[in-house]
Formats: sequence, C-alpha cells, structure tokens
Amino acid sequence: MRLSQLIATVGGVGYLRPAPGTWGSLAALPLAWAVWQIGGLWLFLLAVLGTFVKGWWATARETQGATDHDPSEIVIDEVAGQFIALLPVMIGATAMGADVLRLWPGWIAAFVLFRLFDIWKPGPVGWADRMGTPLGVMLDDVIAGVLAAVGVCALAALSHGVLM
Repeated sequence: MRLSQLIATVGGVGYLRPAPGTWGSLAALPLAWAVWQIGGLWLFLLAVLGTFVKGWWATARETQGATDHDPSEIVIDEVAGQFIALLPVMIGATAMGADVLRLWPGWIAAFVLFRLFDIWKPGPVGWADRMGTPLGVMLDDVIAGVLAAVGVCALAALSHGVLM
C-alpha cells in the first residue's frame, strides 16, 4: 500500500462497507482520544492541521488522473472534519481540567452532528463538495466539522442552562 493510499484510507478503514464515511468518522474518535492523551489540546490542534494538510496531499495523489474526484474509500477528510467537530469538547475539557471522556455527551453530539452535515451537505458544505478538486474533498468535511462544532457548543449551552 502506498503512503498516500494508507493516509487517504486511514490505514484501510475506507475499504469497510457499508458507509465508509461513517467508519472513517468512527475511526477518528479513538484517534482523537489518543492524541489528547499524548499531548492535550495543543497536540490536538496540531493534529487537526496536520490531518488536513496530509489529507489534502494524499487525496490529490490518490485522485490524480481519476474520473472520480471523491472515491468513497478516501476517508481522511472525515477524520479531519470529525476532529474539528470535537474541538469544543477538547477545549471544554482543557478549561475544566477534566478528563476528556467525562464530556462524553459532547463526543456523541459531535459524531452525530458531523455525520448529519456531511451527508446532508447544506449550503457551503455542498458548495465545497461540488468543487471537484482534492481541496473540495477536504473542505466539505472541514465545513461540516465547523457546523457540527457550532452545534456542539449550542447543545452544551442548552444543556448547562446558558440558553434558557
């Protein structure tokens, strides 16, 4: 397996069926926890950036000359988007000085909201998806991740009585 293929498919997770994008998002959860355990918020922020950059590179390599600009086995974009959706959870755990797993409702909300926005592709998510480029492959999931992160913040505020 080429390095670009290994990265793009997240070690082969993208070949799981059905719903490889969901499998990619699920794979992001233990990866996020591991990064957090190793280096906390700052390493997680670097992982978000690094995942985007290496994902963009790997996607470009894997789709070069192909007619399908976004093959279903490429799931590194889901990992990047899921990491972004988890940012409020990681920031909240840091602010509270808490174990990140204590904020488990945020993990569930981040996963569900990210999958919702990634599948539904509202507004700017759909725009990025229609770009038909490796950047578009990555960007639609980044935007879906941002929308999910906003949703996680809103749900946390609602849960903690801030919006009542």
